[in-house]
Amino acid sequence: MSEIEARQTNFIRQIIDNDLASGIHTSIHTRFPPEPNGYLHIGHVKSICLNFGIAQDYQGKCNLRFDDTNPVKENIEYVNSIKHDLQWLGFNWSGDIHYSSDYFEKLYDYALELIDKGLAYVDKLSPDKIRDYRGTLTCPGKNSPYRNQSVEENRILFARMRQGEFSEGSACLRAKIDMASPFMIMRDPVLYRIKFTDHYQIGNKWCIYPMYDFTHCISDALEGITHSLCTLEFQDNRRLYDWILDNITIDVHPRQYEFSRLNLEYTVMSKRKLNLLVMEKIVEGWDDPRMPTISGLRRRGYTAASIREFCRRIGVTKQDNNIEMAVLEACIREDLNDRACRIMAVIDPVKVVIESLPKGYEQDIVMLNHPNKPNMGTRHVAFSREIYIDRADFKEEANKGYKRLILGKEVRLRNAFVINAERIEKDNKGKITTIFCRHDPDTLNKNPADGRKVKGVIHWVSATRSFKAEFRLYDRLFIDPNPAMTEDFLSKLNPNSLVIRKGFVEAGVLTDNIKGPFQFEREGYFCADSHDFTSTHPVFNRIVKLRSTYL
Repeated sequence: MSEIEARQTNFIRQIIDNDLASGIHTSIHTRFPPEPNGYLHIGHVKSICLNFGIAQDYQGKCNLRFDDTNPVKENIEYVNSIKHDLQWLGFNWSGDIHYSSDYFEKLYDYALELIDKGLAYVDKLSPDKIRDYRGTLTCPGKNSPYRNQSVEENRILFARMRQGEFSEGSACLRAKIDMASPFMIMRDPVLYRIKFTDHYQIGNKWCIYPMYDFTHCISDALEGITHSLCTLEFQDNRRLYDWILDNITIDVHPRQYEFSRLNLEYTVMSKRKLNLLVMEKIVEGWDDPRMPTISGLRRRGYTAASIREFCRRIGVTKQDNNIEMAVLEACIREDLNDRACRIMAVIDPVKVVIESLPKGYEQDIVMLNHPNKPNMGTRHVAFSREIYIDRADFKEEANKGYKRLILGKEVRLRNAFVINAERIEKDNKGKITTIFCRHDPDTLNKNPADGRKVKGVIHWVSATRSFKAEFRLYDRLFIDPNPAMTEDFLSKLNPNSLVIRKGFVEAGVLTDNIKGPFQFEREGYFCADSHDFTSTHPVFNRIVKLRSTYL
């Protein structure tokens, strides 16, 4: 990762600079704490780049900690995917991987300390009653009838919770703070709940699990985190974060700072909604190329560098906004423009027969792999009497603005001859099946000798020396720029988010093992699909169009 990527100015870095200058801290320690209940998505990358980037920039440390306190939704598949995504993005965590479940015994002891101080109690109200007692934003809550139990009674009840003597939902441990607080988070929040579910990491050792707000701040402190960076929805939770650390015996008190989350147009960032897309089989899986997950973007063909650059461009602020998809697409275009090999592929083919060439004619044409980068080398492309062109590149009649092949007129074939369309054949439904042409033999990769100007240039592939291929044309998953704000976000799905075409690609992509990603000329940037591509059935995913059609 370049120094430019890491060294940015934002309000969090300014806080860190001040903390170092004033001696509050002599070194910086951050963390990235994902829940292993789904795959990471593009929204997480903003936090990843921030936390790991700060650690790198200040020669500090960044921990990877799995916040695994809800065994119902967590599993090892998500743990492994998160580790892989982080390393693919170019980041490495400091030391060993941490798990919140590593601290369960210590967390239990801290819960007992709060009980002993009269700051926590076991509540046997039902979850529905607890919600009712909490009040509203305009109406204060009321105390639970169990709030004033003795320390001894609460200790006994909490021990019985741990031993599995209560059913799920029949008891919980709550902090004793203020039921009249203007901040809902401070109205005696739940610290522990009962779940009789095996934990992927520790099996059935526990049946009580700490809540995120209780776990997170203590885990930060135990790991010596200096700056705990969260998104804005945790702004009010900072009060509870500080309250817990202020009321337990612990030497370190990290500070929490909030920044705006990444919201991207035409997609959703909620793990619950993404999981619904997977469960309902609306998409193939978490790595479907239409998904905003890192694994989906990777399969689509996005590079780690382009995703990091996207996060660099949007920056870190406290202002919520919806980032245009075009910003992300511009990053991958710029990354691939300089290094993607130019290849010809015909996605919607129609056959062209050049009758002026002898039957069986074939000729190798040497082409640059990149028109502006000779150091990327050349390749040999077979040209033959029969070729395929894209169906959109021919019309029987057209206006002057159409600079492709027209019946009775000529056009240049990329790096080959100028051809003139003389006649066509159609099937019984009126669809053109073959275009018959003549070529100008003196125009192989050069202008006509008589000085006439040929304005149009189209791409092609040999009909005899190419491979059949499947092209998956991906587009935005939703037709609404902000589907998460609609009542039924599934009603905003884009019916054309995936269009599959069958066509042909240059033979060298397979026979010469030309490495992708590619720019299929005039079609877009493509890569081989990591799941379905085989030498007998090449499958290419469109990463992005050559230019945005949404601006």
